[in-house]
Amino acid sequence: MTASAAAPLRLLALDADDLEVLSAALQDAVTRIGDIRWERDAGRLTIALNRLCWEADAAPEARVRAAVQFGFVRKVRSRNLRQAAPDAVLQLLAIRFDPGVAPGGAVTLAFADGGDLEIEVECVDAALADISEPWGPARRPAHASDGAEPPADDPQNPDLSAS
Repeated sequence: MTASAAAPLRLLALDADDLEVLSAALQDAVTRIGDIRWERDAGRLTIALNRLCWEADAAPEARVRAAVQFGFVRKVRSRNLRQAAPDAVLQLLAIRFDPGVAPGGAVTLAFADGGDLEIEVECVDAALADISEPWGPARRPAHASDGAEPPADDPQNPDLSAS
């Protein structure tokens, strides 16, 4: 099955193992600072992003617009993220869970170039959903540690400045 024929991805994470699946699906996804929304009163953090279609049979050749939402959020902290620059592009490398007082802990989103977002949660409660049709071909991610240049602007998706 090709990425364009695949059903939209919809995943729930209720424990650390589930978060590993979410992490794999979101590896090398890109977002902007302005696409991260924390609703403090509702205890919810939502991030709109463009993810590679890793679930395709072959190497990912397309991206899709998706959203990931974390529930039961107590606190959000960031490190090395330019919060004053809403158009700054972030490339997600991984999501990990560090247990705290059960069933809570800290969900950390690690971004390229050393930035991270730590989400203190009462319990693991996350959902990922594709919200657009795939487009492509996607450029493969470039990591600074590879000595490669970062992704260029993507004219296919005006909602985000990098593929």
